[in-house]
Amino acid sequence: MKPIYIFLVISLLGIKGLCAKEKLEVRFKPVAFPKTASEKYALRASDEAVINKARQKIGFSTLMATGEMDNGEVYGLLKDRKDTPLTLRDGSPYLCNGTSNPFGSGAGLDHVSLLQKSGTLYMVSQFECQVGAYYINELEQDAQGGLHPKPGTLRYISQKEEFGGYVHCAGMKTPWESHLGSEEYPPDAKLRQKNGSIDLYYDFIADYWGGDLALANPYYYGWVPELSIGQQGEVDYTKHYSMGRFSHELAYVMPDRRTVYMSDDGTNVGFFMYVAKRAEDLSEGTLYAAKWEQLSSEKGGSATLTWIELGRAKDREVRAMLDPDQNVSTNDGLGFYDIFEEGMGDGICQEGYTPINTEAGFECLRVKKGMEKAAAFLETRRYAAMMGATTEFRKGEGITFDASARRLYFSLSEIGRGMEDHAKQGKKESRYDRGGQNHIRLPYNPCGGVYALTVDDSYKATSMKAELVGQPVKEGFFQGCALESIANPDNIAYLPNSNILVIGEDSSYHENNTVWVYDIATKALTPIIILPKGAEATSPFWCSDINGYGYLVLVTQHPHPKSENRGESSVGVLGPFRGLGN
Repeated sequence: MKPIYIFLVISLLGIKGLCAKEKLEVRFKPVAFPKTASEKYALRASDEAVINKARQKIGFSTLMATGEMDNGEVYGLLKDRKDTPLTLRDGSPYLCNGTSNPFGSGAGLDHVSLLQKSGTLYMVSQFECQVGAYYINELEQDAQGGLHPKPGTLRYISQKEEFGGYVHCAGMKTPWESHLGSEEYPPDAKLRQKNGSIDLYYDFIADYWGGDLALANPYYYGWVPELSIGQQGEVDYTKHYSMGRFSHELAYVMPDRRTVYMSDDGTNVGFFMYVAKRAEDLSEGTLYAAKWEQLSSEKGGSATLTWIELGRAKDREVRAMLDPDQNVSTNDGLGFYDIFEEGMGDGICQEGYTPINTEAGFECLRVKKGMEKAAAFLETRRYAAMMGATTEFRKGEGITFDASARRLYFSLSEIGRGMEDHAKQGKKESRYDRGGQNHIRLPYNPCGGVYALTVDDSYKATSMKAELVGQPVKEGFFQGCALESIANPDNIAYLPNSNILVIGEDSSYHENNTVWVYDIATKALTPIIILPKGAEATSPFWCSDINGYGYLVLVTQHPHPKSENRGESSVGVLGPFRGLGN
């Protein structure tokens, strides 16, 4: 081709058009729903996929389960602030598997990232217990694409320089090959007592602090951790305090490597966006909260979205509010009443105080002079409500992005409570809207839904509409969700350059939680993995091309003790696939 023609082709198609990959056509052989008791306690996965008309044999293989030992470490064993292993009251190892602790601490292994650095494949694992934990090990890949843990490589990652970890839930592999994690369900600092106690859930963190809750500040928890791997396999760990504090389910980085969407898991919560000052550097940026402006209440609802700026900060600025003397053992940081004043009388707000409704309920607050930045970053959800953002979402969960169609997908496990119109489960109840904005006014749907969001050229979401909602059914006296539809969607993952959206469940409305493939073009819903009873499908994530092979990573969290994993949480992969990376 002559130079003049090359120039014309590039001018007409653009660089992206010239280099665009062939769109993947992907279909899976569905898995039959279990009928027998033995089937219900086993993990069952699709064994065949068709990719661009080529049939491939696939399967699910487990990589590691909690309690396994390697290199002198125990996978999922929790440790205290001195990095000393913890034990349960009966003297057994304190494993974060979601089933072994009869006193009830945490859910088990959650997100796992597969990261490549200097020719080595690493697996970073985070654990969803009040005493949070991270482990890293290396993986080996055989000639057929099979993945296996490399013996002698398991390591515990200390978080003691950043006050320890807390309830690490979902995560993602960033475009720059780091692990971006989360800290979910942070305690309500307003409820802290003199001895440090807040509630039964949070107080398990005392194990990390040697039994002394007074050493812990609730503002230590509720952040976004990031782990990067160096040339020699060393781990750089940090918490991004400039990304705001709330119940982080997932922080999802967009293709510009600056914009991050963050879901908030709970009742009467927000939806947040962070724009970093520099690409691939989340240590400084601007924090925003979404405002839902409803267009329709039909089929899960739709709305336009606007974004309210909450503040700009650097990680070190916010961290200084938690630890002024730079000694993690002294607990000299801010408290709730250093930031806010309350003003409620006879059930109404006094003049000068703002009425809000968040997970903490109806409150009347005023920010103390000079404490706006502290309010924005330490009490992000409350401050967002005070600034007019929407804090009515219910259980914000997974986020993923289809770059080819410029669609962001966001799952809400339930459409209820604050998302209803002065109601709870379809019955009149003002608790969740009293004092709030009542932006969202939708019919109750216990099965939840996945929403599609359009984004503009700067990756800012401008609208939100339900793409797929579950189908409630009555099963005798009990509420359920139709077996052939989704139930309480949790984390989701989009296969790049395809029409394939993967949806994992965390539900009691299906006897066995299911991992679905949803075809955005045809609207077909196919079950591809059915988990053992009691297990939650957490953090599915696509790795399209690891040395020519692709994988869907998935964690089986807290399966029933009768399951084949005997109650241990485990991580595995569906695959290997060929051709996902084109």
